[in-house]
Amino acid sequence: MESVFQNKPSKEVEELVGRVIQANTIDRELYEKQGFSKALRDINGKGLPIGLTSISEIVGQKFDGNAHTPCEGELYYRGYSIGDILKGIPLSSHFGYEECAYLLLVGDLPTEKELKTFKKQLSSLRTLPVNFTTDIILRMPSKDMMNTLARCVLALYPYDDNPDDTSIPNVLRQSLQLMSLFPILSVYAYLAYMHYHEGKTLYLHNPRPELSTAENLLYTLRADNSYSPLEAKLLDTVLILHMEHGGGNNSTFAARMTSTSGTDTYSAIAAALGSLKGPKHGGATPKVSEMIEDIKKNVSDWKDEDAIADYIEKLLDGKAFDKTGHIYGMGHAVYSLSDPRAKIMRRFCEMLSREKGLEDEFALYTLVEKKATEVISKNCTIYKGVCANLEFFSGFAYKMLNLPEELYTPIFAVARIAGWSAHRLESLVGNGKIVRPSYSYVHPRREFVPIENR
Repeated sequence: MESVFQNKPSKEVEELVGRVIQANTIDRELYEKQGFSKALRDINGKGLPIGLTSISEIVGQKFDGNAHTPCEGELYYRGYSIGDILKGIPLSSHFGYEECAYLLLVGDLPTEKELKTFKKQLSSLRTLPVNFTTDIILRMPSKDMMNTLARCVLALYPYDDNPDDTSIPNVLRQSLQLMSLFPILSVYAYLAYMHYHEGKTLYLHNPRPELSTAENLLYTLRADNSYSPLEAKLLDTVLILHMEHGGGNNSTFAARMTSTSGTDTYSAIAAALGSLKGPKHGGATPKVSEMIEDIKKNVSDWKDEDAIADYIEKLLDGKAFDKTGHIYGMGHAVYSLSDPRAKIMRRFCEMLSREKGLEDEFALYTLVEKKATEVISKNCTIYKGVCANLEFFSGFAYKMLNLPEELYTPIFAVARIAGWSAHRLESLVGNGKIVRPSYSYVHPRREFVPIENR
């Protein structure tokens, strides 16, 4: 039987496109006249305040009593500086993702006993339901791991005896289970796709209870289960940097907004995953890598600053790469002069590039960062500084860790599920009303015309 599912627009649909665009185009001047800003941001790009949170703080400007001025970026988890957190968990120490997840969920840093109990609890939940891998992951492998991850999250709903119970104990239990399962779901989704669509040998390793989140991700991903202590520790650092970034980022806001409707945990997290997939959010990481590869193909001398600047001009003008006009990995809604996560990631990349013999490629990244800042500042109206964000260096870090590009955004989700869960819990504890912003209607009134007179 021939499938009726359409994979591309029909002629009839194509004929409607122009009218659809016209019907949904709103004059940008109307936003200014009515005092609105697009994307819930003010003229400086800062998000409009809509609530309170005690989970994390992002600082991109300082107030001196008279005005806000750009400053070096700062990020705090429950009051602790991200820089201090990573200094307190050095490379020679234990893995820190689980410790930071406890901090975000519970509100305080754990004692040694509390951390041991927490890690044991996570390990006990790192098991998929019987036949879940065969029925859900292997049966319908997708070329996009984020879509598979979202489908897996929703598919866990019927396996839960209390899926709609939004009491704090039950939601905390669900959150810990999802945190434990995200690395396995992501890796299995990738391995299934590579087997069924790329002809690679299929192997599925069970996670080991004594390993950390970062270690289990590498252990289950690689055919021989091998990874170096440094690789695992650096991936752990990446997860800590990605795990939380305020309630206003798009995916976290999606989780919070959806949670206020009283929906279940699986639906709220699936909504966050859908947001994170977008190339303007978590999907920017692979886009940066693709953009850099395109620069390599079109600029023969990676050290030629003028040639790099010229190509970045073409990117901004929509004449190069994907022709969207975006310079991926550059700019942030809050940070002005620097993204503290990007600064940490840059140092990490510099260190690992020396070990991997990729110093020239690291130099290219830093030169693109420098020239992109100059080109954007020169060509665009900016009310605050522009800087590289975390995603700019993340892809290079993943490349040096030999992680497949298909997993770049899922790894972001593996980290961010801790932040999403913390914000869902905060939203539920607050017992607030459903989020229901308003839009001002701008279409003129019209008299209805019977169909025979149209």
